[in-house]
Amino acid sequence: MKIRRDVFQAIADPTRRTILLLLASQTMTAGAIAANFDVARPTVSNHIKILTECELLKQEQLGREIYYQLNPEKMKAVDNFLEPFRKMWDDRFNKLEAVMKSKIHERKKR
Repeated sequence: MKIRRDVFQAIADPTRRTILLLLASQTMTAGAIAANFDVARPTVSNHIKILTECELLKQEQLGREIYYQLNPEKMKAVDNFLEPFRKMWDDRFNKLEAVMKSKIHERKKR
């Protein structure tokens, strides 16, 4: 039985976010990933399993080793979800900046 994992539940965990950051720049084996944590290797393997089940990671077997890498398509889906929030905050900060600049300008006139 395959468990359906939600991407946002997966990235809610700080260890899994760290794994994603590690894999952002290079492909790694589970052992290489686990070497970056002070927890048991099976614990890291479980995190990798969750990230793989929700398709944030792809795996490729080369000989006896399995290499993990980010799945850019799934990461793009996360980015697309966040984009409206990013725009909303950019707009709010731009408005705040305009108010602050006008207040500074008013004080200089005095």
